[in-house]
Amino acid sequence: MISVIIPTLNEEDYVANIIYFLRECENESIPLEIIISDGGSTDQTISIAEKAGADLVLRSGKKGRSAQMNFGAFYAKGDILYFLHADTFPPANFAMQINHAVKNKCSSGCFTLRFDHTHWFLKTNCWFTRFNVNAFRFGDQSLFVNRKLFNFVHGFSEKHFLLEDQEIITRLKKNSRFAVIQEPVTTSARKYLQNGIYKTQGIFFLIYLMYRLGVGQQNLLNTYRKLICQDKL
Repeated sequence: MISVIIPTLNEEDYVANIIYFLRECENESIPLEIIISDGGSTDQTISIAEKAGADLVLRSGKKGRSAQMNFGAFYAKGDILYFLHADTFPPANFAMQINHAVKNKCSSGCFTLRFDHTHWFLKTNCWFTRFNVNAFRFGDQSLFVNRKLFNFVHGFSEKHFLLEDQEIITRLKKNSRFAVIQEPVTTSARKYLQNGIYKTQGIFFLIYLMYRLGVGQQNLLNTYRKLICQDKL
């Protein structure tokens, strides 16, 4: 079984579609468990997720992707944990691809990335995600990890409000083979379109550079909130 864990916060426009899509992808050989881990939505996310057929709809005691994903993982029953954003759609054969990677002794990994927008700059960014280099890893690429390995590295760092995927992947790679599956997930470009494509990429580069220079998470979060509109952290 693969447990698909989706952290949400006010995702009423997206959560039903991803649940329906995952159900369509499911097959008897690799069953899916769909878990919504909500961080305190004030819209209809929870009720919509329940009606759409999620196996578990959890109310996380803490807000923030790291805490919500850890919370979902705690209740998950699957041998493989697959962390996915509500506005990101994996390839239809994602379960088979993940299972194949795990059988080939890659205990963790991700997919390449594609946006639901055809702007050349976004397509260029996505081209780099085919390489197994941490600088090109983004949370939108989703992340699968064997449950034993996830527990061994103690899950996501809840001290991280941003770039939690970068942090955990560094630890995962120290303890296992990491696969970059050469098929893309398709994610929403909404943040780029809301804030401006070049401006948004510049902000993300600034945040990443600050992170690499050792700037604390609270300062990163403050900077992000000042520069990015409609942020959901």
